[in-house]
Amino acid sequence: MADFDQNGNIIRDGNDLDGPRAWCHIMYALHGLSALSGIMTSASIVGAFVFGWPSIIAVIINYVTRSNVNDTWLESHWRWQLRTFWYAALWLLVAGLLAVTLIGIPAAILVIVVTGIWVLYRVIRGWLVLLDAKPMPLPPA
Repeated sequence: MADFDQNGNIIRDGNDLDGPRAWCHIMYALHGLSALSGIMTSASIVGAFVFGWPSIIAVIINYVTRSNVNDTWLESHWRWQLRTFWYAALWLLVAGLLAVTLIGIPAAILVIVVTGIWVLYRVIRGWLVLLDAKPMPLPPA
């Protein structure tokens, strides 16, 4: 049920997404904080993103609250953030496996740097699209 003002305009829709949208901003902020700590410290961006407490907290929030956004445009942001986190973790694992061999160390460094740039892109792009109140383009679930 919706509430209306004097002119018949909807004031507040009963299915509004202000709460979940706020959680989404919080999750992007936490991911951004982790990535920023990777830039500002000796840690790599992707390392701070995957192992930093802010991102881990964001992933926990994501899993706990994602049922609240099922079948809404915000669901794409939840998926975008989870995919970013887990793909970054996968690429960090690949870099770790490459670093085991002496020959693979330069490739591992390249994977870490490229993945860090990709993480920054995903966090910034996702947050900007959220500010425009639009869904993220994702492949089907």
